[in-house]
Amino acid sequence: MSPFDRLHPALQHHIVNSLGWATLRPTQLNAIDPILDGRHALLLAPTAGGKTEAAAFPVLSRMLSGRWDGLSVLYVCPLRALLNNLEPRLRHYAGLVGRTVGLWHGDVAAGERRRMLRQPPDLLLTTPESLEAILISRRVDHRVLFAGLRALVVDELHAFAGDDRGWHLLAVAERLARVAGRPVQRIGLSATVGNPDALLGWLSRGEGGAVVGQPAPPAGGDVMLDHVGSLENAATVLSRVHRGEKRLVFCDSRSKVEGLGALLRTAGVRTFVSHSSLGIDERRRSEEAFATGEDCVIVATSTLELGIDVGDLDRVIQIDAPSSVSSFLQRMGRTGRRAGSTRNCLFLATSESAFLQAAGIVRLWGDGWVEPVEPPPDPLHLFAQQVMALILQERGLERGGWRDWLGRVFDGVDARRADAVLAYMLDTGILADDGGILGMGPKGEREIGRRNFMDLMAAFTTPLLLSVRFGVAEIGQVDPTSLQRGEGEAATLLLAGRSWRVVAVDWARRLVTVEPSGEAGRSRWMGGARSLDVALCRAMERVAVGDVIPARLSKRGEACLASLREGYAFCDGTSLPLVSGGNGRTRWWTFAGGRANAMLAQALAAAGLTTRGHDDLSIQTDTADAPAVRDALATIDPARLEAAADADLLGELKFAQCLPDDMALAVLSQRLSDRAGIADTLKRPLRFVTNATEEGTDRH
Repeated sequence: MSPFDRLHPALQHHIVNSLGWATLRPTQLNAIDPILDGRHALLLAPTAGGKTEAAAFPVLSRMLSGRWDGLSVLYVCPLRALLNNLEPRLRHYAGLVGRTVGLWHGDVAAGERRRMLRQPPDLLLTTPESLEAILISRRVDHRVLFAGLRALVVDELHAFAGDDRGWHLLAVAERLARVAGRPVQRIGLSATVGNPDALLGWLSRGEGGAVVGQPAPPAGGDVMLDHVGSLENAATVLSRVHRGEKRLVFCDSRSKVEGLGALLRTAGVRTFVSHSSLGIDERRRSEEAFATGEDCVIVATSTLELGIDVGDLDRVIQIDAPSSVSSFLQRMGRTGRRAGSTRNCLFLATSESAFLQAAGIVRLWGDGWVEPVEPPPDPLHLFAQQVMALILQERGLERGGWRDWLGRVFDGVDARRADAVLAYMLDTGILADDGGILGMGPKGEREIGRRNFMDLMAAFTTPLLLSVRFGVAEIGQVDPTSLQRGEGEAATLLLAGRSWRVVAVDWARRLVTVEPSGEAGRSRWMGGARSLDVALCRAMERVAVGDVIPARLSKRGEACLASLREGYAFCDGTSLPLVSGGNGRTRWWTFAGGRANAMLAQALAAAGLTTRGHDDLSIQTDTADAPAVRDALATIDPARLEAAADADLLGELKFAQCLPDDMALAVLSQRLSDRAGIADTLKRPLRFVTNATEEGTDRH
């Protein structure tokens, strides 16, 4: 018997006759057996690889064969736009076999929600935040609503697992299973990741299951690297090449999206834009117009990296480079869907540093490597949030009752620390104890209870990035580690190719006010966003010292690569150069990534060396004595290094007020650390280079 033959007969009929599908894709076929057997599963496939159907068809089959009644399946997505996009398709599939689909998130009208409560759908599309709101609402009987819950489908699982929303999702899933009174099957859908077994174990909380799909990134594709030098030049190129085609252009910031969109419109190109700061109606109109148009461009941030359908694309163009191989694969996977077409991506780098980063990503892709997804460590603040959510859900909670609800999710939180968090919340009035039953205290009601506990429903935080402004002009964004400094040293940032002295930091607004400076800047993250992973930085080093790039290069790209390699001539790919320049300083080329370099710079400062700056690739010290740097490095013990977490950053950790300061700072320190990158770096031999030109130092 083939897997397809195991599907419910009615579903088989409609797949063949109503949908007109002669066969299912391999991932869709291979997902049938484990899902019908009730096992947890992780389904891997590239963008537009049919993951939705791979989960939906066997789940609908179980629903029919098992005669599931009422709300039995939750389908969770990270974006409302993705839910809106999926709803018509899933509604059609379910409707073919007489089942219903509902949509529930913040933009759904209250009247429609009330209708669904009166007559629940069989499958509900929603977000973790909306589920949290339902569980703690006094107007919804969640025990009735979720009594028939059997399965949870999590789309774009990698997008959840990489930040605190993943821990929130797991906690909500655990609570839902207890409300339903039965184990709930968990099915994750994801792009290719570097650690699928670990990701499935995290989703299933150690129960295992089946990984279905392509474990390695898909090979093949027409990839080209070009160096255009500026956003204006990129617009000129885009106005002249691939005319008559539908093109999706990715930028790394909303300001670039808007800027490039304006430049293209001025050049007479029919252009649409899409990013998270647009109103939902405006964004939807733009995406729908693009989906139905021809000979046009849509310029977008990573919001269109996920599975939102914007129609059949001819071309993907990347301005500069994304920060990961995974993002590159997601974006390139938007193309090649038509028979006879090929996946493709054109990189238009506006700087040499962006060109090198793009080349490093393509080099890793050629190696068949993609990043592992690693949940943020030590989610103590999410533990505190979930205790409060349970108190509201259950109208009071026994002091140790959280273990029955959340013990599997927060198994890394030992009893001592859990008790310390609860004791602190009680001491500060966030919680109150009435005869061993926990409730919300006066401070909790005052600070967290605003707007009917709306803040409690969203556990995620945006990445710890700070906006940098000179006057009214936004220069870019930096990681908070860029503000670390040696004792007595003025904070100076290197951003947008210029040095900026920090005038003020407004942590509440995530705003750094700067003015031009003649001093050497501390750092400039490539792309103006986040620090890069050590694996990508090492791939960039390999390219700089001569590794082949598995992509086509334009003539400008070939010239840029030659210039880069000349500038990094002091690198050999095996040792870590300590370059003493003519400026009385030494630069240590680690290629270790921004987080590791921040920690190493801090360690050098602790050993008595003044560091002048650090970025993803190097650390600069205020001495020309390379042996002194070597001796300072010899004192570093990777196992004892901890990233410095400034108390001013506590506001960036949501629910940090529920933790003692030392605990909250420890959580932040864990998340700013890269001990593995440091240990790997310190294994490599040092090599002294004297009076090197060090042209490469201005290119990152």
